[in-house]
Amino acid sequence: MDRIALTGGVPLYGDIPVSGAKNSAIKLMAAALLTSEPVRLTNMPRLADTRLLGRLLARFGCQITESDGPDGQQSILHTPEITSSFAPYDLVRQMRASFNVLGPLLARTGHAKVSLPGGCTIGARPVDLHLKALEALGAHIDMHEGYVFAQAPRGLKGAEIEFPFVSVGATEHALMAAVLAQGTTVFKNAACEPEIEDLALCLNAMGAKVSGAGTPTITVEGVTSLHGTDWPVICDRIEAGTYALAAAMAGGEVRLTNVRPDLIGILLDKMREAGCAIETAGNTITIRRDPAQKLKAVDITTRVYPGFATDLQAQFMALMTLAEGECIIRETIFENRFMHVPELSRLGANIVASGGEARVKGVDALKGAQVMATDLRASACLVIAGLAAQGETTINRVYHLDRGFENLEGKLSACGADIRRLKSDEPVMELEE
Repeated sequence: MDRIALTGGVPLYGDIPVSGAKNSAIKLMAAALLTSEPVRLTNMPRLADTRLLGRLLARFGCQITESDGPDGQQSILHTPEITSSFAPYDLVRQMRASFNVLGPLLARTGHAKVSLPGGCTIGARPVDLHLKALEALGAHIDMHEGYVFAQAPRGLKGAEIEFPFVSVGATEHALMAAVLAQGTTVFKNAACEPEIEDLALCLNAMGAKVSGAGTPTITVEGVTSLHGTDWPVICDRIEAGTYALAAAMAGGEVRLTNVRPDLIGILLDKMREAGCAIETAGNTITIRRDPAQKLKAVDITTRVYPGFATDLQAQFMALMTLAEGECIIRETIFENRFMHVPELSRLGANIVASGGEARVKGVDALKGAQVMATDLRASACLVIAGLAAQGETTINRVYHLDRGFENLEGKLSACGADIRRLKSDEPVMELEE
């Protein structure tokens, strides 16, 4: 199993191109099942999650061609016929978002058998809202032996659906099913994430009639069929925020390209409050910090978009470990998203977590150690901490990183970071106590 080794204390200087958004790309790939015509997705990230979903889509008859096109990395997905509507446990358990193939399969074929997703290390994240939304659209749902059996032989029908709480996954899932439903569907208390708007705009380019995406109320006028399209995947705001925090942690000057600053505005404001110099221009963000400059402690509370993203909480906590003073970080989205705290403590951080609140008191320095990644964002948090830690930090179980970051080591190395990937048979340098 691969590991990542870093030698900290090296300021970063250079440009980092931000990839297409993982959280948008995987939903756009699922949406390609809704048409028999080719869908060409550009600005496509090459990730473990997109490869896994591609394997699942291939089971349904989807032909996927990956290449470097005039618009960068692209994937052409073509499903002329749904040859199977069965999604087995062995594939769905590896990535929760795979469950979202249920809606497109049901909408196009009238039936589907999809495994329930496995547990999640950062919280329960049940699929109840997904299934209730599909039932409201007229689907008959049965569950047994760990599988969801969904049927709508006469097609789905429009409905008014109010989510009891904001759910990104349920909003996206129900939206993909509703575009081929008969009549009008109105979603209330819908999630407002940019990736949902990206999905809706792509569906509209395929012939759907969706309005209001990006607001709490989304209206869908059902159509009988969709056609193919070309669509650029939105930039990854979480990757952009992660590299912005990495630059602030290490110090130096880094320019992020292919990014939309408006998507991480609240993060940039918090970073300015912490003492970072940040400039935005067009699709670029420049982060500057003198490594000798002390950061200031800043409180954050995670919220649904446009609030502070839970997917940036761990990375921001890493930054705060070296800030002057004490801050409080509150997690309101996932009940188990402080698993990175013990690993940061191994590097010398002073953090006390209880329930959904963590108190971070800045220390003078972090010191390299062996640590273990517990999930995707925690992995990025440990990389950020390692960039500033004295000596060498080795991060184990970095397969999490490959799920959501494309060429992370290469992008950071290009800016001067001393970071490298260790294969399982390579020795780890032992640190002196």
